[in-house]
Amino acid sequence: MIETAAEYIRMQIGSRRPETAVILGSGLGALGDEITAPVVIPYQNIPGFPQSTVAGHKGCLIAGRLEGRDILCMQGRIHLYEGHNPRDINLIIKVFQSLGIKNLIVTNAAGSLDYDMPPGSIMLIKDHINFSGRNPLIGSNDERYGPRFPDVSEAYTPEYRTKARQIAETLGIPLFEGVYLMVLGPNFETAAEIKAFRILGADAVGMSTVPEVICAAHSGIKVLGFSVITNFGTGMQSGAQSHQETLAQAANAAQKLTSLVKTFIREN
Repeated sequence: MIETAAEYIRMQIGSRRPETAVILGSGLGALGDEITAPVVIPYQNIPGFPQSTVAGHKGCLIAGRLEGRDILCMQGRIHLYEGHNPRDINLIIKVFQSLGIKNLIVTNAAGSLDYDMPPGSIMLIKDHINFSGRNPLIGSNDERYGPRFPDVSEAYTPEYRTKARQIAETLGIPLFEGVYLMVLGPNFETAAEIKAFRILGADAVGMSTVPEVICAAHSGIKVLGFSVITNFGTGMQSGAQSHQETLAQAANAAQKLTSLVKTFIREN
């Protein structure tokens, strides 16, 4: 199934040989609109490819040029709360691996667990806590794609984080750095859960990204990760959480994140 999907994508993109893939989270699909000479491939057309069903996720794979580089971009990701098997995410990353992807940039919308990191901020992910109770590598392992017991101690590539901090400073973009905690969702967290996550050492919480990064580490793909902070965690401020707020705040920070990602791609 991996090779069938990869071969279909190769047929669509022709001579392009992207080495960098970008996964765009909630409200962050605008970067895909900046790709030139795009080949747009709906997920539904790719054999065996899982489908995205969440508002704010277009559900398209885009191949084209960005900042002078061939690039592959997912406008909309797959979430476990949609009912997908975790191995569906592994399939996507293994398809990328088969296509020759060596670098993965992941972005997401997340809630802040730090009062000093307000909505509209961008957090560089340095590590994660998998609180989803799911792992995309469970099941039989094919050694052609990665080892049975992969090391994830440097899943968020240190030199890429250093480069991102340097770019942010040059561009004058405030950049936080912290630990991302993934929950399964789809409900927003309770106030008690937020208190627990802060005690555990998490700086932001969301419902994605971690399975993709685990699979990338398994595949030997380097990772750069960003969270766009869209709200404070439940109980940290008054008012109910909503997906509409997530999309609105993500859109507010999208321009800054787009500048960061584009500069990284150009200089990497």
